[in-house]
Amino acid sequence: MALEEPTDMNELVYYTSRDLDNGGEVFCWVKRGKCPACGNGFMGKPKDEKTGKAKIRAKEYVCPECGHTVEKTEYEETLTAEAKYTCPECGKQGETTGPFKRKKVKGVDTLRLQCEHCGGNIDITKKMAKKKE
Repeated sequence: MALEEPTDMNELVYYTSRDLDNGGEVFCWVKRGKCPACGNGFMGKPKDEKTGKAKIRAKEYVCPECGHTVEKTEYEETLTAEAKYTCPECGKQGETTGPFKRKKVKGVDTLRLQCEHCGGNIDITKKMAKKKE
């Protein structure tokens, strides 16, 4: 399959590099998609007028070319997650792709991909803040 690793963070919607249980690890990314309206620009978060930086908590994505707006969850479900990993189940290295759609696993939002060798689950959980005691 030979996935092409990203060279610029500006072309990504999501990126993570994690150590998994049982000695596994995963490097996962999701590339920005083209605008469904004009097909020219790549969708991105709206920019703050004062600073020029993307609004990280925005609930929508905007095309910089034509101004077309799409709701965050609707847009992200059309994207594809790509990953290079070492499987925690079988220990083999591989590459996989899957829909960028988080599901609840044990009450936590999780991006679940499958190992191409053993079919085991590679779960990438959403990082959560630790409670202060």
